[in-house]
Amino acid sequence: MSIPNNNNANRLLKNALCFYLFSASSSLYAQENNSEVEPYQIKPSNSAWEEKQIAPSFYNNPYKVSLFNAQNGEDSERLLSQTYSIFGYGFAVIGALALMPESITNWDDSSRDKNLASKWFENVKAGPVWDRDDWYINVVGHGYFGGVYYQTARKSGYRQWDAFIYSFMMSTFYWEYGIEAFAEVPSIQDLVVTPVLGWAYGEWAFNTEKEIWANGGTVLGSEVLGNTSLFLLDPVDSLGRNFNYMVGQDIIKAGTGYFTFQQVKSPYGETVDNQVGFTVRYMYGSGDSKAQPGISGKNRESSLYNNSPADPVDTGIIGFSAGGVYVNPDSSWGVTDDYGYQWSLGLYFTRSFSTRLSYSTADLKDIQSDQTVKYENYSLDMQYYLYAESDLRPFLKAGFGETMFDEDRDDKTFQVNAGLGLHYKLDNNWAVEAAWSNYYSTSTNTRESQVSTSIIYRFGRGEWSL
Repeated sequence: MSIPNNNNANRLLKNALCFYLFSASSSLYAQENNSEVEPYQIKPSNSAWEEKQIAPSFYNNPYKVSLFNAQNGEDSERLLSQTYSIFGYGFAVIGALALMPESITNWDDSSRDKNLASKWFENVKAGPVWDRDDWYINVVGHGYFGGVYYQTARKSGYRQWDAFIYSFMMSTFYWEYGIEAFAEVPSIQDLVVTPVLGWAYGEWAFNTEKEIWANGGTVLGSEVLGNTSLFLLDPVDSLGRNFNYMVGQDIIKAGTGYFTFQQVKSPYGETVDNQVGFTVRYMYGSGDSKAQPGISGKNRESSLYNNSPADPVDTGIIGFSAGGVYVNPDSSWGVTDDYGYQWSLGLYFTRSFSTRLSYSTADLKDIQSDQTVKYENYSLDMQYYLYAESDLRPFLKAGFGETMFDEDRDDKTFQVNAGLGLHYKLDNNWAVEAAWSNYYSTSTNTRESQVSTSIIYRFGRGEWSL
């Protein structure tokens, strides 16, 4: 996303506010009418991928995509229902923003007056670009919403890889090149950060929600904190459950296969007990301790649910690196060489192959004016590692991207690059790396080189498989 920095906070608040207001109103309605209508029962939609009996041969092709061919018990109907909901929420957000003043949205009058189709085409044609949003927008904000997309598929019974593919498709085609392109040019960082960090966050949120339900929907013993946490972890599913509760029927396929909600009579009298079934093997009831002295009314059984170690594709393939870089620009640029910093985010598909979005920047000096010139280089790179089974791995790299000075998008230069490096694995989660890269611009016939060192962190279980 590419909006002025002073309105980044407004943007986060706008999206969150739209979600929150609907959820709060739905919950309030349900509470006010609870005594007048038959209590709505949350129905489980399906079981988790890890609970399914998956043949080991399925993983012979670890990156097989089942998203469009659900033959392993995935709930494609729930996924479709949740997708429709996301479409509706998204257009509602855009409609609300269109009514807000320019001081909040940064949509100037010319953008409002233009034909929407024409504006969309202009923005798509102009992008993607390296945006200037603050880190909490690009990292926290987009990682969060990528995780929301991710959970839509994950909680529909799909495995992690399919949930990532779904998040990638939604963040790219529904939002970045869809709804948001009516207002601004698609962003390079958002295309990568949203689904990749969304995978890491979404899997954490997915498991955290299970723990909250295992505690009876409470956090630190508080139902208020529990309800708030459940909403923040997955607002789309929470909105669906609250909407269903409000209308008293299953309009949206919401909820998960981990729990059910029902009201049953207590064996100690006419007291009604609310019970949550957790994968059938876990029950939590609010109960009534007054029904019989010494009886709390809560029945808990240990859940037999465990994460299956069989699937070799999990958050461990996600890697983030950060470190220093020495930039040696082409002499025709008229700037000195100097040190800067570099980071990358990508997927380490196997021990032999990875692909990463890399960014490096340095403050160089103009030789004639002695003024500081901001140098930026961003590229999509691929790495091929030799002797992949050993801890010390030489590698070759190649990619393409752009070079820019002083954040001037009108003067950016397309470049291709190639290089080599040395990767050393410290353990499954940590590694260090040194690399040399040479960049060549076909349009300006210029060359520059970089020498970099970095430390790499692999999420989850890291390099435990593949």
